[in-house]
Amino acid sequence: MKRNLGIRLIMAVALTVGLVLDAAAQRTGYTKEEFLRRRAVLMEKTGNGMIILFGGAAVPAGAHFRQDNDFYYYTGVDDTNAVVVMTPKNGRAFLFLPAQSPREEMIDGTNLLKDSRGAEKTGMAEIHPLSYLDEFIARNAGEHGTKFHVRLSPADDVDSGRWETGIFVGRKNRTHYNDQISIDQHRIVKLKERYPVFFFEDVVPHIDAMRVIKSAEEIAVLRRNGKISAEAVKQAMLASRPGGFEYEVEAAAMHVVLKHGARGFAYPPIVGSGPNSCVWHYSKNERRMESGDILLMDFGGDLDYMCMDISRTWPVSGKFSDEQREVYTIALEVLKACLEFYRPGVTTADVQAHVAAVMKKKGIDPRGQRGGIGHYVGMSTHDVGPRGVPLQEGMVFAIEPGLYYPEINLGVRIEDTVLITKDGCEVLTKDVPKEIDEIEKLLATRK
Repeated sequence: MKRNLGIRLIMAVALTVGLVLDAAAQRTGYTKEEFLRRRAVLMEKTGNGMIILFGGAAVPAGAHFRQDNDFYYYTGVDDTNAVVVMTPKNGRAFLFLPAQSPREEMIDGTNLLKDSRGAEKTGMAEIHPLSYLDEFIARNAGEHGTKFHVRLSPADDVDSGRWETGIFVGRKNRTHYNDQISIDQHRIVKLKERYPVFFFEDVVPHIDAMRVIKSAEEIAVLRRNGKISAEAVKQAMLASRPGGFEYEVEAAAMHVVLKHGARGFAYPPIVGSGPNSCVWHYSKNERRMESGDILLMDFGGDLDYMCMDISRTWPVSGKFSDEQREVYTIALEVLKACLEFYRPGVTTADVQAHVAAVMKKKGIDPRGQRGGIGHYVGMSTHDVGPRGVPLQEGMVFAIEPGLYYPEINLGVRIEDTVLITKDGCEVLTKDVPKEIDEIEKLLATRK
């Protein structure tokens, strides 16, 4: 009960805060032409057979429905239980949706199958009932060949990348009562049962090669999300105080992203004070903050299927202690050295060599922090893309140097999301303070 009262209090206070965002509180969105372009590129890459992608199966309990990333990337369709089939030979795409009963329509609303302009709106050649899918495949196999381009690699979601999906499945399967196959694997099994003569090829390498380079429309969404999420963290900083609770800080940030059109958070918010600042993925957010605590917040919004990732660390009391200041300065200098060196063609080794040179020149012991290139950011917080390759224009990733000393309840992480541009980089999250004097100045304005 105490937690709910705290959240309502912060939400009410946040309503009175005048935000300085330069855009209306609406989602940015993508054009039909964007999805047509993406499908055309994918079909050109695969070249033959049929591409089959499945949408999300159901709305998770207690959450807004968020479509499967790969399916949405090529369709822009938010309906559940959808399937798209692309035929590269003629460059067409066909959408399949479940027929709804009157009760389903009353409860969930109608899907695109009932929209007479659905095909026009989505750029699909045709939209059919889902019950026609198998017959459609059989009818078209002769013309398009017996090859299915399907997702054989793991899926990703709003928070976790493909490689993490595999790790989490492994953890789940430690208990043999939990070791059922995934819905993606079940779909492949069913397809192989029905079409044993077909060859199966993983479409994910083609998808990931496209998703890792952001389009102009995606960059516009990312820029807006960067501003929204930065403002959210600033309001969270202003909501922190000795005697307050971590969840009140979370509530202040959530109000901002929801008010400005985001679906919600890109990952469970991390608001760790004192000893919790040393727990990398702490998300209980229930501790009462105390005078002298450091507070580490890791937060980002999910706007139009584009995520943001920001970490900031600040003193709850408003002033860094000497020890906190020393540790914070190391992490900040590593981050700044990374940011100044990002540009197309640069590798992780290049960045690390530059960081080492900068720290040596400044006479700072990096305490093991080397910098480099962080995880990709996009439709997933830990987005898809090849590791260890030189940077390219249009890549987006987060860099997050951190130092953790649990014996003194001191954890520091500073993280920005970065877009690689033609001749450098753009820090999408620059609007939230990270210099020590800027942070202390902002905290001094708390009421």
